[in-house]
Amino acid sequence: MAGLAQGSVFQRLVLPGLAFKAVVIGGGYATGREISEFFLTSGPLGGLLGMILAMALWSLVCALTFAFAQLVKASDYRQFFKALLGRGWFIFEIAYVLLMVLILAVMAAAAGEIGIAVFGWPGWVGTGLLMAVTIGVTTFGTAAAERMFRYSSLLIYGVYALFLLLALTSFGDRIGPQFAGAQPGSGWVAGGISYAGYNLIGAVAILPFLRHQTGRRDAILSGLLAGPLAMLPALLFFLAMVAFYPAIGDATLPSDYLLRRLDAPWFLYLFQAMIFAALLETGVGMVNAIDERVAASVAERGATLPRAARFAFGAVLVIGSAVVAARIGLIELIAQGYGFFGWIMLAIFVAPLLTIGVWRLFFKPSAAPEPIGTQT
Repeated sequence: MAGLAQGSVFQRLVLPGLAFKAVVIGGGYATGREISEFFLTSGPLGGLLGMILAMALWSLVCALTFAFAQLVKASDYRQFFKALLGRGWFIFEIAYVLLMVLILAVMAAAAGEIGIAVFGWPGWVGTGLLMAVTIGVTTFGTAAAERMFRYSSLLIYGVYALFLLLALTSFGDRIGPQFAGAQPGSGWVAGGISYAGYNLIGAVAILPFLRHQTGRRDAILSGLLAGPLAMLPALLFFLAMVAFYPAIGDATLPSDYLLRRLDAPWFLYLFQAMIFAALLETGVGMVNAIDERVAASVAERGATLPRAARFAFGAVLVIGSAVVAARIGLIELIAQGYGFFGWIMLAIFVAPLLTIGVWRLFFKPSAAPEPIGTQT
């Protein structure tokens, strides 16, 4: 990260949060299935508290992650975990690849479900379209992903805001009574921690997007901002879902469940296009992290990762994950896989960061090593 020209305020402070949102949204809440699984089961009030808890954890861990990356001059997750875990860094890489396959599989399954629900396509068409675009964008590297995140974020925030407005107009009278006199249901703390945990992988997946930052202040401010930027659309979505609690909890695609009740056919297509963009963001963010990790290793040997290799890596990862999705299905993937990886990430990433990382950041800052690799 050192040696780059100073970026704009947007690039230094906002872009990292948008990149984190990009990695979180497709595997985290674009269809609403994840919100239902981790939050709505605790009731309207419990779910809201769980989401606020998850948002606070995101901000805290992103701020510390970005600051630690700045300290050790890490521009990808391999460099980051070599500095944090030493010889045990490869444990994170194993978990990252497995979780990435799970998240890409969820995206592939969701894209197939969207194609079926909206257009009546065979499931493989929506999945194949998402795969092709994800591979195409990641072939051109981090700069291409940054450009995509700028424009896709405008679409995503705008559509979620419009969605809440339409929901309030159509069935807003059902939302308030759900909160009136409500008590937090059991499990909201565990749900918030588990949900935050598996999504925190995004904090290290987006390290290539910190290349515009110039110091610890940029790192901490952008990290604190990342939590609200990533959670805001989910909060808007949750409020709309509460109107049909508890029935909506059984829907494979809560987003489609709500859209059918808005009585706005034109918005159905706009919202599903936004979900496709959200799924695409996540795929691009996850695969780009692998590409940049490999590119840094290649650069250490004095070579450059060719574009054809980026294409090949992306194709293998995305197509392999789609096969997993086809065999298991969306609800089973989320219910069985995400919670497990949430606790794994807390153990191998968050716990070391809050102990070793905090100690090195605030009590032994002079321990920063020389750059581990070359920025690409």
